[in-house]
Amino acid sequence: MSVSFVIPLYNCLPLTQAMLVSLQATLPACLEHEIILVDDGSTDGTREWLATLGPGFRVVLNERNLGYAGANNRGVAAATKELVALLNNDLVLTPRWLEPMLAVHRRSGPRAGLTGNVQIDARTGQVDHSGIFINLKGKPEHERREAQGWSTLLHGFHVADAVTGACVLLARATWDKLGGFDEGFRNGGEDVDLCFRAQQSGLLNAVADRSVIRHHVSSSPGRALRNEENSRRLTLRWRRELVDCAARHWCRHYYELSPLEPGTHGHGFQFGVWLHTIGLRRDPPPATLAAMRRIIDAAVDVELARWTELLGPVIS
Repeated sequence: MSVSFVIPLYNCLPLTQAMLVSLQATLPACLEHEIILVDDGSTDGTREWLATLGPGFRVVLNERNLGYAGANNRGVAAATKELVALLNNDLVLTPRWLEPMLAVHRRSGPRAGLTGNVQIDARTGQVDHSGIFINLKGKPEHERREAQGWSTLLHGFHVADAVTGACVLLARATWDKLGGFDEGFRNGGEDVDLCFRAQQSGLLNAVADRSVIRHHVSSSPGRALRNEENSRRLTLRWRRELVDCAARHWCRHYYELSPLEPGTHGHGFQFGVWLHTIGLRRDPPPATLAAMRRIIDAAVDVELARWTELLGPVIS
């Protein structure tokens, strides 16, 4: 396998320099690769520093700030390898972080979508990401627990609805098929949107549980300025999928916290709940899934009304 590492930059030069040191120190010795650095209008000396780099790097200079989606799209457009790894410039990459991600991609075969990993908050030492789930308001949220379940124990990965774009691996052909990031998102939501498009195409998104890195979370300036707009855009596009993902997740969570009383339901119902709770059945029993969908749908309606008041009506 060959890998293009695409790294968008916007200021934070000391973090970029440290990240590149960790990247070069942790790459497998015989890996065919290229490192593409995309500067998105930095003003802190990043461009001057990029001009000093040797021939081992490829540099793309944006004429203006395009945001996370636009910078990555330009970087991948310049990529020439079989696989693409998108990396934030505020990561600290640790020994053997890449090999488990490559293994999960290989294992997934033709159904491989986006492969993420486990990320530790560099400031707190706590898990910041082991996948993305959809919360009770129908919004994406980082899973901040270590992964559990049969797939993690046996295979070292688990399937997820979405993974963060801060460190993600996928085939270049998949990126091209899906059309890359939607630049209508501005520094938020574009990774979940791409994951949902991968799912829609029949691909599996996964977390490589044995790949662990550190992340200086949300270090880029202006990272959260468009959160509300991004959330509304994602919800309007993927409402049904967000509600379905949330309903499945929260049914399992409910069953984990509130085990069924013996004799309260038939054996078939209880067996279905058990299979769903341990991850061997994707959907819970239909009655509980329908009830949870109604709860989350109502919460989404409240959020849409709030966004209309906050941002104004959607302009088609």
